[in-house]
Amino acid sequence: MPPYEKHLIHYTEHYRCSNFTYKPFVLSFLAHPDSVYIFTKVGMEPWGRIGIGVLELIASILLFLPKKIWLGSGLAAGLMAGAVMMHLTMIGIEVKGDGGKLFYTAIITLILSLIILWSKKKDIPFLNL
Repeated sequence: MPPYEKHLIHYTEHYRCSNFTYKPFVLSFLAHPDSVYIFTKVGMEPWGRIGIGVLELIASILLFLPKKIWLGSGLAAGLMAGAVMMHLTMIGIEVKGDGGKLFYTAIITLILSLIILWSKKKDIPFLNL
């Protein structure tokens, strides 16, 4: 595979992952009714919604900083793992008739984050690889 194709695939993953973490951030700060409903249901409204929204924004930004991609993907993976667990234990897979769209988006973002994190494992300073 030519180097330019490898870079294109690499940055496509970053864009998708960043996009999936940025959209919920916007909905959180605009107090979208679905976002308010979810965080009310888990007992984290409004501070949990705002705090997690800030963390999602930070993860989205870090995914585009070459030396901090590993940190952004790790943060995104942690946030999405939490989202998946909340769906499985407290919220349910389907939220307000969405057919599981939020749940499946969280799973896709978690997988993309882990792929990026794995590909950047040599950049993690405390692993000494």
